[in-house]
Amino acid sequence: MADENVVLEPKVDTLSLGGSLQGTFEAMADRLSQLQVFSLKPTPNYLAVLRVESRDIQKRPFLFFLMTFEKDKITIEYSMGQDSSAKLRKLYVLRNLLSVLSLTLDIYQPNPPELFQTLSSSIDDALGSLSQNYSVLVNNYDSIFNEYRELKRMSTQLVSSNKSMTVRASQLTTENEELRARLKSLEAYSDESLMSMIEEWIQAHDNTIDIDDFAKTYKIVAPRVEQMLNKMVSLGYIEFRG
Repeated sequence: MADENVVLEPKVDTLSLGGSLQGTFEAMADRLSQLQVFSLKPTPNYLAVLRVESRDIQKRPFLFFLMTFEKDKITIEYSMGQDSSAKLRKLYVLRNLLSVLSLTLDIYQPNPPELFQTLSSSIDDALGSLSQNYSVLVNNYDSIFNEYRELKRMSTQLVSSNKSMTVRASQLTTENEELRARLKSLEAYSDESLMSMIEEWIQAHDNTIDIDDFAKTYKIVAPRVEQMLNKMVSLGYIEFRG
């Protein structure tokens, strides 16, 4: 079992480049103050640019890089995790150096040959550290990304279809409510009223009744008319004739 009190120390490396101060370190610090990720310490003889990316459990800097710009050289001290790639970490630090130099090139100029050679060497090292399976990973990424785009397209279509179905369901609900209201109105006649209407109809139509015609005229469902006729026969109000 690992000792929980053991604090892992990061690996620390250093690189240096030639440089030339064209102005003052104060002016350089003023220019870099817009980059709030850095802590700046200007002095008459150097400018320290620090970025702390993470700290350990004791609040000490764990991942960090410190760029020290002197009048004739640049020194960079940087840390890396025990299981991280030293080559990729170095390239990351150099990228941040370029960001700083891009803002202060009129104040501080690096030695071009040294900078370019260092960058070229670091890029070659980083590319060489990639395994042959890298191309396979890239191809898999492209394949997965294409599948993602297709799934996203299908998702968009399903969302659109779902909206249409929601609208249609709302329409059907409205139509169903209308039909219920209509059915209720058709059944609104009381038995007494309906029997009276049937009697009047029979008298006006030579003692006959066409159930479908009657139902259509008064907007009543035919089974209810038949039900009333049977009731009227059972009560002796009317009688069927063959």
